[in-house]
Amino acid sequence: MKRIYVSEKWCLGCHLCEYYCAFANSGSDDMAKALMNRRINPRIQVEERSGISFAVSCRHCEEPLCVKSCITGALSSEGGLITIDKNRCVACHTCVLACPYGTIMPSDDGMMQKCELCLKNAIGEPACVKYCPNRAIIYEDSAAPAAAAQ
Repeated sequence: MKRIYVSEKWCLGCHLCEYYCAFANSGSDDMAKALMNRRINPRIQVEERSGISFAVSCRHCEEPLCVKSCITGALSSEGGLITIDKNRCVACHTCVLACPYGTIMPSDDGMMQKCELCLKNAIGEPACVKYCPNRAIIYEDSAAPAAAAQ
């Protein structure tokens, strides 16, 4: 399965991945209207410490603790892609506590959200990858994460 990989060596810490993620999942076709004067809730977060930046998003774990911990079955894994059914989510935050990477967070409506690789939105491919200006974020098969290792 293809996954997102990030190289801290190339991450500029510009946070563009966060803005493109928020826009891609907003349902709007106008970035300014979708994001202007709003606090964004992207599904990818840039962590920064000691001069190093690193974008963090769902790893789509092979044995996802978030799916196992979900008390309503809102989280599921199919073909390695972990998704949330917002209609079943009760915002109990159990998945937030279970995720070892801290990549599940509340959305604007309070229900949980996580990276679903933009496969359900209009872009159809990870927006963070598509618009990363330094190509620090890549989307490739997990069996060969060669570009991330460079």
